[in-house]
Amino acid sequence: MTRSIAVGLGLQEFPFEGAAGFWRWVDLCEAGGVDSLWQTDRLISKEVILECMVTMGALAGRTKRIKFGMNVVSLALRDPVLAAKQCATIDMLSGGRLLPGFGIGSPMAPEWAALDIDTKTRGRRTNEALIIVRRLWTEPSVDYQGAYWTLKGASIAPRPVQAELPIWIGGGSEAAIKRTAQYGTGWQGGPETPAEVAPIVAGIDAAARALGRTIDEDHYGAAFPFRFGTAEGSGMERLMDAYRKRTNKDPLDYFVFGDADSILTRLAAYIEAGASKFILRPLGRGDADMMTQTRRLIDEVLPRVAARWPRPEKATKTT
Repeated sequence: MTRSIAVGLGLQEFPFEGAAGFWRWVDLCEAGGVDSLWQTDRLISKEVILECMVTMGALAGRTKRIKFGMNVVSLALRDPVLAAKQCATIDMLSGGRLLPGFGIGSPMAPEWAALDIDTKTRGRRTNEALIIVRRLWTEPSVDYQGAYWTLKGASIAPRPVQAELPIWIGGGSEAAIKRTAQYGTGWQGGPETPAEVAPIVAGIDAAARALGRTIDEDHYGAAFPFRFGTAEGSGMERLMDAYRKRTNKDPLDYFVFGDADSILTRLAAYIEAGASKFILRPLGRGDADMMTQTRRLIDEVLPRVAARWPRPEKATKTT
């Protein structure tokens, strides 16, 4: 295998008792060899969920080694010039460790109704925003006329430190496949199972080639929640029920409970399907539980990943 397998960790809801617990967790991930940290984008929620762009800036200042990204920003809800400027600033301040992830967002998300945005426009808005963001990162001055945004002589500074700041795009629909092929440098899965990832990877590859582009085989990602232990009595039933209602799928095809072998088995299934980069979400409640779940992943899983799927010597560039 020539692909470079990397395991990162992600958060959606804030599972810590306060900021101090969050920073202890970040420090553990930084010291423990976790590849990257990812924060879900959610603007409207009753649960505590960190704003992802602010979190990226905070991580840039707290850490020295670890990469970090948004999983994924709903660009249709944000001004693309501001998003481009934020990403470039964070990439510069972190020395080139930002992994931007973009998508259109779920039509069931509360933001659309709260902000009075028609969900039917979110795909077109996102496509326009991706064009603007990429051009602002690479061109000295941008003129753009679209259905949703107009720019005249727009420019940003600083520019990203990374010569080609990656664009990871989420979503498993046919439109998301085409969007990744046209605008992306990588694809990041969300709730997709290994069986669903394989045809998406193949579809993106074919669509990109038809456009005269290629997506690096190393730049396909997958994600899943995990917990060392069982689902029973751990308070995870609510999360699994929400997943079942949202997707009409069996949550045990997505959530992983058990031991290190259980996690490695699921990783192997995704790798076989074509994924190389992973965002694993620890299912913990409170500071102590999150630290325990993460330490076990670092101690029991990461060394076995490195041994089973050693990184090629040439794989030294940023994810």
